[in-house]
Amino acid sequence: MSRSTPRYTRRGFVGGTLAGGVAAGLGSDAVAAGRDASAGPPPRCTRQLEARAQDGPVLQLDPLDSPVRIDSLRLLRATTDAGPYYFVHVRSQDGAEGYSVANFWVTELYPIFSRRVAPFFVGKDARDLEFLVDEVYRHRSNYKLQSLGLWCPVAWVEFALLDMLGRMLGKPVGQLMGGVRRRRIPVYPASGNRGNPPEAEVEHLARLLADTGCRAVKFRVGGRMSNNEDSLPGRSEALIPLARRRLGDDVTLFADANSSYDVRHSIRLGRLMEAHNYGFFEEPCPFDWLEETRQVTAALEMPIAWGEQESSHWAFRWMIAHHGMDIVQPDLHYFGGFIRTARVARMCQAAGLPLSLHLSGGLGYSQMLHFTSCMPNLYDFQEFKGDVRQTGGWFDPPILFRDGRLNVPTAPGFGMVAAADLVQNAEQVG
Repeated sequence: MSRSTPRYTRRGFVGGTLAGGVAAGLGSDAVAAGRDASAGPPPRCTRQLEARAQDGPVLQLDPLDSPVRIDSLRLLRATTDAGPYYFVHVRSQDGAEGYSVANFWVTELYPIFSRRVAPFFVGKDARDLEFLVDEVYRHRSNYKLQSLGLWCPVAWVEFALLDMLGRMLGKPVGQLMGGVRRRRIPVYPASGNRGNPPEAEVEHLARLLADTGCRAVKFRVGGRMSNNEDSLPGRSEALIPLARRRLGDDVTLFADANSSYDVRHSIRLGRLMEAHNYGFFEEPCPFDWLEETRQVTAALEMPIAWGEQESSHWAFRWMIAHHGMDIVQPDLHYFGGFIRTARVARMCQAAGLPLSLHLSGGLGYSQMLHFTSCMPNLYDFQEFKGDVRQTGGWFDPPILFRDGRLNVPTAPGFGMVAAADLVQNAEQVG
């Protein structure tokens, strides 16, 4: 069947990214020994991957030659025209300020923020942020909370500190991380539906595409952690071909199983997606089934995407080293912020794997824009969730859709120039 969009197969997909991994010195021995590169990437050495992850600082803060002592960190609930939002406000002892916006988990996790994370940072030098992000993991045995329960609050603090440091230096966050490479980011909207009939979901996907001008879209299959059960009988098998037929060959389609299937069912559904030229199959197996996910990746020609739920640097390293997925999907909130995610991105670049970030709400799209503005190894599209019509105007310049792309704010920090006004009458939480 002829397609006007590229045919997404793992062999072709990896072939386009392998050169970056070999150039970085990973797997070059296997290639030199005569391994057929067209069969996929060579094995990767975890030692070399880790050396790449830790290869120098992530942040470039040299112009700050005096300590930036953190005086306070507050969690604030603000009522805005777009609804209630939770902001983190940081102030230095010299009066510098920064802001971030938490994701929806804040209503459950604010005690961890207030009791275990924020107090650790107060009094510290914000220039040591990379060291502090590592040390908060050990503080008061916080490692026992490993997962998004710890790393979301750490991310919210890190975002606010990056915003403050960027404001102090007069630079957007991407400039603090090696320089802005791109000003506009291609995105795809992600549908949150699962229990609606296939016909209704395709109509919803068409509206998402029309509203954003995007040329790619993602929908959900399976039943979410459902042991092979579908949300409605036969929904996924009907939706996969129907979406292609109704939305056309020029739209790139992605499907997210949210950990719904075992290996056999994942491969079966993946074959159906391959027949209809899908861009990637996300999280087919339960997210912590690393070996099983790797088996699905090896069995299918289409790319497998994975990583949204992962909070362990070492699990990412294992999956990258063993080619457990083709597209790497950390979540900036769930994984603990820009610094930790940048280290994963370095390993991905060394192995020739691209990044396509997962978003978990809040103003995640704005954080995604700044992170991807400075990363060299991106997938074709990044995930979008949110409503720029309501919150895009908080930034300078306003974040807007144009031809399926979002612009990266250029004002210092995260560019959220409306933050001070938005929290003026906010109430402190915790």
